[in-house]
Amino acid sequence: MKLYIVPTPIGNLKDITLRALEVLRSVNYIVCEDTRRTKILLDHYDIKDKKLISYFAPREEKKIPMILEVLEKEDIALVVDAGMPGISDPGYKLIKTSLEQGIEVETLPGPSAFLTALIGSGLPTDKFLFLGFLPKKGLENYLNKFKDLEATIIFYESPQRILKTLDVIENIFGDGYLVIAREISKIYEEYIRGKLKEIKEKLKDKKLKGEMTVVFRS
Repeated sequence: MKLYIVPTPIGNLKDITLRALEVLRSVNYIVCEDTRRTKILLDHYDIKDKKLISYFAPREEKKIPMILEVLEKEDIALVVDAGMPGISDPGYKLIKTSLEQGIEVETLPGPSAFLTALIGSGLPTDKFLFLGFLPKKGLENYLNKFKDLEATIIFYESPQRILKTLDVIENIFGDGYLVIAREISKIYEEYIRGKLKEIKEKLKDKKLKGEMTVVFRS
């Protein structure tokens, strides 16, 4: 049997491929991060009668044996709430284990927030480093490792932490050019571009919501 890796829209529900819809219609089981979010997508495309299996951190490893049992008899599609499974989520653990068990894995191409933000930033794309979600502790020591890296750096951040994180970036990398992509592919999509100090001033009185993707180059 086969495990399909199926990217889902990161905002606009139209951002899904015909092939992804074909796979979702063909399988009986869908492994998903949040069954409620996945059901919204399935309902939108009138995809019915699917068995949804919740799979999320930190309980993902307890679910893997059960998913593998299903894979012995049936194909399964793996999705996340938004974007490409396996990026900054526990999907890679299921993929790795499936491959180790000799199960065929087929990955469909599709949307990814960090790649979309990188291209839209206007910063160099020839060499980049994606850091996912930054650590909550020891951030300065963590980022200091990349101080001399000649590459565009990308990471995800929350509105609650963004100003503190920008302070750390300024201390290490200086007043470089930075882009914040917010609400990508949604109604209130916004790219905030400029020198780091300028962006900090813009954000002080701005009420931000939703996950943000930060792209910068020192």
